[in-house]
Amino acid sequence: MRMRRTDLALEARELWQERSGAVTALAGVEAHDSLREGIPVNTVRVLDQRGEEALGKPRGSYVTLTLEGLAGREEGVFQRSVRAVAGELSELIRGIPPNGLVLLAGLGNRAITPDAVGPKVHQNTLVTRHLVRQMPEHFGTLRPVASVAAEVMGSTGVESGELVRALCEKIQPACVVAVDALASRSLKRLCKTVQLADTGITPGSGVGNHRMGLTRDTLGVPVIAVGVPTVVDGATLAADLMGTDDLPDLNEGRDLLVTPKDIDSQVSDLSKVIGYGISMALQPGLSLEELELLLS
Repeated sequence: MRMRRTDLALEARELWQERSGAVTALAGVEAHDSLREGIPVNTVRVLDQRGEEALGKPRGSYVTLTLEGLAGREEGVFQRSVRAVAGELSELIRGIPPNGLVLLAGLGNRAITPDAVGPKVHQNTLVTRHLVRQMPEHFGTLRPVASVAAEVMGSTGVESGELVRALCEKIQPACVVAVDALASRSLKRLCKTVQLADTGITPGSGVGNHRMGLTRDTLGVPVIAVGVPTVVDGATLAADLMGTDDLPDLNEGRDLLVTPKDIDSQVSDLSKVIGYGISMALQPGLSLEELELLLS
């Protein structure tokens, strides 16, 4: 039997509640809802082994923002979304020295739109390492930031994790921010949510193609994962629509992934929100207007 698949801790907790019918708190897990810039924020903290086993997620903090009005181009929603992402990310990197080098790793395949979130965020992130080093009199107040679009192994012959690890050994960042596409259990969350986690990430997990993980254990530095669900597994979608816990392992269509018809524009919008949000969190002295000028 196939269980419904999701990369979101928020949904993993929902699935546990649905399967168990529990009305009490899940042992080893804390969760609460809040608002930032008027945007709903759900925080799930996996505290111990009990929580890890229940949710299938390593212990750590998972923050999910719901960006409902972005696709509709509601007035002010872009700016609020950027500030909300920046605010939540700032909480997760609070322990990183303010002048410590941060490496952004955009994971995924730029040739396949649902998997192009990482490379597109890479394009929308303010890179400053070279400026700080070469012109400190003008840019010395900025945090040094480097960025790489780690393509998929099918294009390079090198696992993205190996590439990022080699780069970490060379430039010695204080922290890595890894961005990738994820899978959701439900259509309603596709391209409408952003998950931030301090647990690292496994490239390709959203499409069931697990590779070397990017974590503190593999890279030697803290790793913040930023993910956007862009696909739903076909069997998972069917189970969700039918209201069942699982589905038989189908011979036909078992590798089917469902994505929105306007995925191009949605990935473009979300990538800009995330790239700008990451840049604002890393450069708190810059306003959104200044950031837009520098990235335009």
